[in-house]
Amino acid sequence: MKNATKVKYLLIGNSAGGIGAAEAIREVDKTGTILIISDESYPVYSRPLIAKYLAEGYPLEKMLYRPTDFYPKNNIQTRLGNKVTHLDIANHTVRLEDGQEIQWQKLLLATGGSPIIPRVDGITKKGVFPFITLDDAKAIDQFVSNQTKAVIIGGGLIGTSLTAALVEQGVEVTVVEMKEHILNAILDDEMSVIAEATLIQNGVKVITGHTVTKINSRSKGDDTVSQVTLNDGTRIPCDMVAMAIGVRPRSELVSGTGVTTNRGIVVDRYMTTSNPDVYASGDVAEAYDLVYQENRLTPIWPNAYLGGRIAGLNMAGRITEYPGGTSMNAMNYFGLNIVSAGILIPADDSYEVLSQRSGFNYV
Repeated sequence: MKNATKVKYLLIGNSAGGIGAAEAIREVDKTGTILIISDESYPVYSRPLIAKYLAEGYPLEKMLYRPTDFYPKNNIQTRLGNKVTHLDIANHTVRLEDGQEIQWQKLLLATGGSPIIPRVDGITKKGVFPFITLDDAKAIDQFVSNQTKAVIIGGGLIGTSLTAALVEQGVEVTVVEMKEHILNAILDDEMSVIAEATLIQNGVKVITGHTVTKINSRSKGDDTVSQVTLNDGTRIPCDMVAMAIGVRPRSELVSGTGVTTNRGIVVDRYMTTSNPDVYASGDVAEAYDLVYQENRLTPIWPNAYLGGRIAGLNMAGRITEYPGGTSMNAMNYFGLNIVSAGILIPADDSYEVLSQRSGFNYV
């Protein structure tokens, strides 16, 4: 412990939640030591823009969420490109993969989510990618050409944004979605049909109600993707497979620490975990949903930033209650603009559903 670096505020995560917390802390505490740790090596960037990077070659400068001088200007220390490997809550320390130890007074876990990787035979073959980070987008960009055929497993937000980016590059795309409609978590059935028709009109093949059971190579001993097999035996030729099923909270750091978890790390209305010195925000946190009036995972950028701000204020001693967030999404794919928020699929017959249709004649 003699060689441990001591900080007042330790923020694990350099995305919306971590930045929201750092800014809020500095509003209250101008001098307390802030350290941000992230396993990504980049300054904070907008992850929703990684599709723009892939489709249009957006440079990092256009993707930055804060100016390049943000950290020194706010007297924030960073350890970027360094992963936390162990959390000791009892002793208020963390250990990094390079062996450094950090001792903290207040801790924020804004670790985000990791891609859900299904148990599919052949998942480790060359040509299989997730699509969560800028490095994922860079890897895909280096791999594809206008002769590439891609299968995207998952027809949600991640899969649809990746589809649009790949089509922009001239890639032939097939989307495989296990449920009956794409974007089913954020759209009702009617709007999902409209979104699916838009993809099809732009050359995308959409297969719903099926799953990929195997990723195949051309021959035995070959480690390169050549096709996928669906659960009904159908084979789809492809050079690339993208995993876009969704993300799961990166809560493994608190495993065995006594911090309460459910689907994510459970927080109260002050973004405090079951340990009074540990806070959580963003995709990893189960926080109050103002529409459902209960704690839920709502992994979207605005909620992450606001939750981080509330955590930061409370960490610095300014007691502030989180007003709550909810699921909200705004999308533009192939010229189709979509906005959704709150409860899209009623839980039972007690809900009144109002619907108006105008201007669309999709079949």
